[in-house]
Amino acid sequence: MLSKMDDRDDIRSSISSVLPDLPGSILNIMEETLQSLGVGTIDDFQFVQEADLLCVLRPIQARKLVASWKQTSQGPGIQSQPDVNPSTSSSLLTSPTSSRSSLSPCPSPRIQLNADWVDRFEIPTERFPEALMQCLERGKRPVPSLRREMIRIVATEMMKACPSPTKHASTEVAKMLVGKYPQSLKDVIEGEVVGTGYHSLVKQLQARIDNKKRHATPRIKKRKSLSDNSDTNEVPAVMKASVQDTYGCVKWDMKFMPVTETLESQNEKKEKMKILWEQGTFNPDEVKELMESTYYSQHKAINNGTALQTLREEWPFLFHEIGISAQYQELTGLPLTETFLKSVGKKGKTAPKLHANCLCKEDQACL
Repeated sequence: MLSKMDDRDDIRSSISSVLPDLPGSILNIMEETLQSLGVGTIDDFQFVQEADLLCVLRPIQARKLVASWKQTSQGPGIQSQPDVNPSTSSSLLTSPTSSRSSLSPCPSPRIQLNADWVDRFEIPTERFPEALMQCLERGKRPVPSLRREMIRIVATEMMKACPSPTKHASTEVAKMLVGKYPQSLKDVIEGEVVGTGYHSLVKQLQARIDNKKRHATPRIKKRKSLSDNSDTNEVPAVMKASVQDTYGCVKWDMKFMPVTETLESQNEKKEKMKILWEQGTFNPDEVKELMESTYYSQHKAINNGTALQTLREEWPFLFHEIGISAQYQELTGLPLTETFLKSVGKKGKTAPKLHANCLCKEDQACL
């Protein structure tokens, strides 16, 4: 019994000597992960590969550990070397102060920037349903309903620590879950690990977080379609609207107009664009500049549910290539033409293949 405890202490100290800033929660998961791999003594470290540790550690951390353990296994004369090498190599990647991290109880600035609350986050297993804990502890795959319940609980705890967790945070938490319960949660198909092994957990966590944030996310009004009996030539100025999500927009509803603008200047520019539209001859660069500077007023009208006919009269360039491009750029932060061509380049090859497959199925049906 004492020898097992000594081996466990040796394993823990071997990890801490290379990664002194590793949080205690991650260190515990690392111990469990190594035990699940069959590591019983420090002599077994030479058989551990970098890929075995990626479910818990970041790539650089995993490489440091594996490199240190390989050096240690080469001979007893260099066992003390891992205490120096990791800090020396990390100083090349971070800052000179990181070489003193083993002497200081405070984590380095890099760790604070990359992890911060994530490194202190603990999986709330005490809140998990009993049926779920039975599956996790026995290494069984939980049914979808229990897995969803786990995602809801974990996402709620994450948002208590940080109101708006990033995808990076979801990835780190997913690594913790898979590292703690690999047999139950790792992505496996027919005995083979799929990708990183935790991609599905990341997607579920992020989707849950996005859903919980939705009530606080700004909304946009969407016009109701006209009934068949209505006169399409007569559209009311403001129509009843339903709520539509604004996912993907970076500037959908500006609270304040630019400091260089006033209501008078916005109206003057709007009237100027109406005159240019009626004349039929205009400078594209000038119109683009006018559209960008009046984006505040344009989108206020759009978000208030203003009828399309009224928008066409008040902001005619919104329905022209120049205005559409300027509006899209301001709304999403992306250039319209470049974004479209890039998407065509990525997905354009799929369309002919899909079309060919459809034709083959039709031919088979005819036969």
